[in-house]
Amino acid sequence: MSHDNFLRSTTPSRDTSNPTSNESNPLLGSSSGLVSELEQEVLDEYSRLLENVNRLSDTLANLADSPASLTLDGLRLLERKTATVYTLLKASVYSIVLQQQIINDGEAAAAAGGGDDGYEYQHDDSAMQGEENTIMR
Repeated sequence: MSHDNFLRSTTPSRDTSNPTSNESNPLLGSSSGLVSELEQEVLDEYSRLLENVNRLSDTLANLADSPASLTLDGLRLLERKTATVYTLLKASVYSIVLQQQIINDGEAAAAAGGGDDGYEYQHDDSAMQGEENTIMR
């Protein structure tokens, strides 16, 4: 068997009119008792993978046919959007971590008998006219 014949025999047809056609392969039908349920799930996943690869191939072919400037403009827009999402995500994570740290510090202060809400503000005016340190709650 030549290399070309091998590729033709294993490459599925790209009939996009009916991508889930199971009539040609008796093993793909769920009513068939020839395969187990797990084997049927694997075959279904391979079928979905094939559809996704075909869609990817079509998309890449469309990109290859379109002018490079359109592709670059689209990628620049995508890069800006991605950078914005990354920045917002980073700020959200920082906010959550900071809130959790404040809660943990408050719980630790409350457990040590530091007060009812655990938040303290110490104001040092000793450098100004000899005033004493004050603690405000």
